[in-house]
Amino acid sequence: MRLWRSVVGKLWITIILLLSVVLFILTILLLEFFENYIVDQAEEDLNSTSKQVAHFVEEMKDGDLALKATWNLIDDANIIVQKGNEYSFSPNIREDKKQIEKFLKEDSYFKNSANGTEMRKKETTLNLSKEGQSDQIYIVSMPFTMSSGEKGAVYLYQPLSYLQEPSRQTTKFILLAAGIAIILTTIFAFFLSTRITAPLRKMKQAAFEVTKGNFDTKVPILTYDEIGELAIAFNQMGRQLKYNLNALNQEKEQLSSILSSMADGVITFSRNGTILITNPPAEQFLQASLYEQKIDITNASGLSSKVQRLLEEVVQTEQEQVTEMTVQGRTWVILMSPLYNQTKIRGAVAVIRDMTEERRLDKLRQDFVANVSHELRTPISMLQGYSEAIVDDIASTEEEMKEIAKVIHDESLRMGRLVNELLDLARMEAGHIRLSIDEVDIESFTERVLRKFQGVAKEENIELHLLLESLQRQEVKMDADKLEQVLTNLIDNAIRHTQGEGAVTLEVESLPSALSLKVQDTGAGIAEEDLPFVFERFYKGDKARTRGKAGTGLGLAIAKNIVEAHEGTIRVHSTLGKGTTFSIRLPQ
Repeated sequence: MRLWRSVVGKLWITIILLLSVVLFILTILLLEFFENYIVDQAEEDLNSTSKQVAHFVEEMKDGDLALKATWNLIDDANIIVQKGNEYSFSPNIREDKKQIEKFLKEDSYFKNSANGTEMRKKETTLNLSKEGQSDQIYIVSMPFTMSSGEKGAVYLYQPLSYLQEPSRQTTKFILLAAGIAIILTTIFAFFLSTRITAPLRKMKQAAFEVTKGNFDTKVPILTYDEIGELAIAFNQMGRQLKYNLNALNQEKEQLSSILSSMADGVITFSRNGTILITNPPAEQFLQASLYEQKIDITNASGLSSKVQRLLEEVVQTEQEQVTEMTVQGRTWVILMSPLYNQTKIRGAVAVIRDMTEERRLDKLRQDFVANVSHELRTPISMLQGYSEAIVDDIASTEEEMKEIAKVIHDESLRMGRLVNELLDLARMEAGHIRLSIDEVDIESFTERVLRKFQGVAKEENIELHLLLESLQRQEVKMDADKLEQVLTNLIDNAIRHTQGEGAVTLEVESLPSALSLKVQDTGAGIAEEDLPFVFERFYKGDKARTRGKAGTGLGLAIAKNIVEAHEGTIRVHSTLGKGTTFSIRLPQ
């Protein structure tokens, strides 16, 4: 089977089969030709000889002398001469003469040959041997009339076995020639096929190497015929494949880099919803959408129902679709467009953008406008109301006039503080804050800050404490004015939200590479759900905590911007009803 599967085997078997068929047909034709030719030639010789013998006997007057002369002249033929009822046999006849004589006398075809005028010939089976074996013979009879008027016939016969002997010799010769031809053809076929298949085997090995990714494999060019041209084409194909694959890999890497670096998510779908290509933002969206529907992310093979419906709409309508989804508290805008394979839709591509920050900023902008309007409405109303009282001469005494004027002055100062804080916050968020970094004595700095609140704390019956722990050095780098503004805001908030007989503590600690400042109080605390929003503009917690202690709600936002300008961090920890701690860490 391996021989038949190889090119050498196929070529050798094909040539041998073709040669065998040709030799078989040629042998049959030659044997038929030789057999017919030999038989025809033998018949012609027998006919000619019988005519000569009959003519010779007719011309001779002495019959016995004619027979002797015939036996001497023609000694290689089986001749029988009939005169009347007597038969004379040539000396070279070795067969059973009695059988022959009996046959000639009894055979209906030959027994009246002497009385005929034409030659008779026949192929028959006759037992001529003494061993009793039958043999096929070809026998010819030729009548004659002697000068004395006596009639007779000359019979010549030849066993067909003698005629078939040349055919057998010819067959042996043809078979010998066929055998030699097959051997020579086999040698030639293997030589030719080896010359052909040796380069082909090398091409096969090279092809296997190419399938493994080794595109530098070269096929040696041994000839310059069609096989050599095939080797040249194979080498060119390998170089072109390497070039194309390198180009494809570069494009793939470039596409992968582009997709990975995109802030927007990109997902390519097949027509039936199979995900073909994604990038990290898209994977985050898919995981969030599957988690929201309580689908096992590790085993999920499909899409969320919302994305699946959007894909179906794109495939059915063949139009671009846009939708906005809220998944796990984040807002996503999905733009899905159909992908075409010539004229048929083969899938869709979705661009997913996380709009959470934009929506949050929109909400902050709306809240900012609402909060500013709310904060300005009260002082403006009071200014308007008290100014109308002055215009309408409602105040009858000078004391009432001074009281109204004081209210107007206080509200104007409140509006000024609000506007100034808004401007400061806007400059800070725009990155226009300027720091004046100097070496500051931290102990005297913190004492000066706390000293400003001694009177207020005493009135509110609140204790102020300063804890200086493990100060490695007294001098620290910071903007004293800006940081004093931060601590002032934090301590003021702590005093305002601490009940009587409480305590506010400022703790200063040196860390290996930073300065830690903590403002602790034992006040009402902040609810857990409000903690993430305390540093936002206009944040105010529970109204019960701020009743009668009005503030703009911008102080903590300003404090955060100042600390971050120092490349520091500010955090808050609070337990409702037990107190709040603001922690500041400044790098040194």
